This record gives sequence, C-alpha cells and structure tokens, in this order.
Amino acid sequence: MAGQLKSPPAAGEAVVAAAAGARRTRLLRLVLVRAAASLVVLWGAVTLTFFLLQLMPGSTVDVLLARSAVSPEVRDRLVAEYRFDDPVVVQYLAYLGRIGRGEFGYSYVLRRPVWDAIGSQLPATLLLIAATLVLTVVASVVLAVVSANRRRWVRSAFAAVESLVVALPPFWLGLLLLTVFSFNLHWFPAIGSSSFSGLVLPTVALAAAPTAVVTRVLRDGLLRALDEPFVVTARARGIGEVALRLRHVLRHALLPATTLLGWIAGSLIGGAVIIEIVFSRQGIGRLALSAVENKDMPMVVAIVLLAALVFVVVTIAVDLLTWLIDPRTRDTGR
Repeated sequence: MAGQLKSPPAAGEAVVAAAAGARRTRLLRLVLVRAAASLVVLWGAVTLTFFLLQLMPGSTVDVLLARSAVSPEVRDRLVAEYRFDDPVVVQYLAYLGRIGRGEFGYSYVLRRPVWDAIGSQLPATLLLIAATLVLTVVASVVLAVVSANRRRWVRSAFAAVESLVVALPPFWLGLLLLTVFSFNLHWFPAIGSSSFSGLVLPTVALAAAPTAVVTRVLRDGLLRALDEPFVVTARARGIGEVALRLRHVLRHALLPATTLLGWIAGSLIGGAVIIEIVFSRQGIGRLALSAVENKDMPMVVAIVLLAALVFVVVTIAVDLLTWLIDPRTRDTGR
C-alpha cells in the first residue's frame, strides 16, 4: 500500500523532468539555429562590403601612396606586395581567410592596427547608443501610457506626430536641433563636445524615430490589453487608472515592444555613425566616413562586421528573452 501511494508522485516528477529536458532541448536548438543564421549574416555583410568597395571608383594603391607621385617600379612593387593584381575572386577568398583567422590587418589611412583604431573610438559610440536606448525605453513607456486613450482624436494626434517623426531623416533632425537649440538658443554645445550637455542633442536625434515606432506598438498592445477581463476585475477593486496601466496592463503589452526594441538596438550603431558625423562627435562615425572615402578595406570591413555582430548578438538575446517571457514559445519551440 505504501509503495502504491508513493508511485504517483514519482511518476509526476518523471513527467516534470521530461518536460524540463524537452524545454532545454528546444532552447539549445533555438540557440544553435540562431547562431548558424548569424554566421550567414556576418558572411553576407563581409562579402557585400568587399565587392561594393571593389566597385567604387578610385585606386587603393593611391591611398597607400598618400596620392603622391612615385615611380612605376615603386607602384608595381606595392601592387605585388598587397596582391592587388590578383583576380577579384582570389583577393576575396584570401581576405575571407584572413578574417576567419582574426587577422584584420592595418588601416591604409591611419597606418595602425584596425582594432586599435576602432577600440579608441568605440566607447564614445557605445555611450551614445546606451543613452539612446535609455531615452527610447523611458519615453516610449511614458508616451504609450499617456496616449492609450479611448478618445479617437487623442490617438490620432499622437499617431500623426509619430508618423512625422519617423519620416524625418536622422541627419536632418540633427541639423534642425543644432540650428534651434545650439545656434539660436545657445542651450547646448554646437559640435564636438564630449560633456553631458553635448550628448543631449545627438541622443534626441538618434532616439526620435525609435521612440515613435516603439510608442505606437506599445500603445496598440495597451489598448488590446485594456479590453481583457482582468482589467474589469482590477477596476472593480478600486485600482487607479495610472496604477492599472503601469502595474497590470503594461506587462501584457511589453512582449512585441521588446522584440521591436531589440531589433532597433541592434541597428543603432549604423544610425550612430551618421549622428556622430552631423554633430562632429568622437566615435566610429568619422572612422567609417574616412574609410569609405579612401577605400580603406580593412577598416570598412571591420566596422561593418562590428555592426553586424552587435545586431546578431542583440537579436539572439531578444529571442532568448522572448523564449523565457512567453510560455507559448517554450511550448512550441519557436
């Protein structure tokens, strides 16, 4: 009798252990699939960058010679040293092999290791991206909670402003902010400042479009969640409207916004390059601009690869976070 009484809990524990093992297997499969897809993305970014630079006008040899007049013998020796006379496919395979071994070489323009040059400028770019993410999250939550109103004209007004902000190119918005708040009002430094006040306008310019997009998605999720039965129950208990939206409704609307925010975070490094150029800030923006203008292959490929790597890492992190937050993804394995 005692053995019979103990067998059901043991069977239940076996079922729970089997379910946990299946979830771990699905999680491992998810990570492996995303990692394989990420390798394809990184390979595609390197390949596209290489061939686009090959199609650009201008000669890399002239960049290496600092556009100075030299004898044909010196020029031919330089071409032979860098193997620029090899077929493009041979150059591509050789360069791909060096990247696979982690050998990015020296910048043609700066005459220094590529990763040393990037490492000296990367902290400023990461600071701008971090500030942009914080502003995007805070502003999106506040605006979504405020604009999730039953009145149609309120939602329409917010939607119109969001569409306008998304339509504005970041560099044009940056120039507008500089004109108004730096050149006319003198509230913030114009260009090149590394202080906190010098970070405000670039952050606003870079965060404007992501904030508008995330706000719209989050507001739609809030409106759908407000129609759920648990909202009626919470209101019957006397919970205030603001507390209801922040404590109960908001978490139900966060999942699609979290996925979108992860995609935006991965792509911010590309937008940061443009904003840094507009505001003359330190960062990899100047490196990227100079490298593209001079066909500095090692520098351009390294910057593109860095941006692609950030994107795929953030994407994998968001997929894992979604898997952990939403039980439906754990059950289906997606």
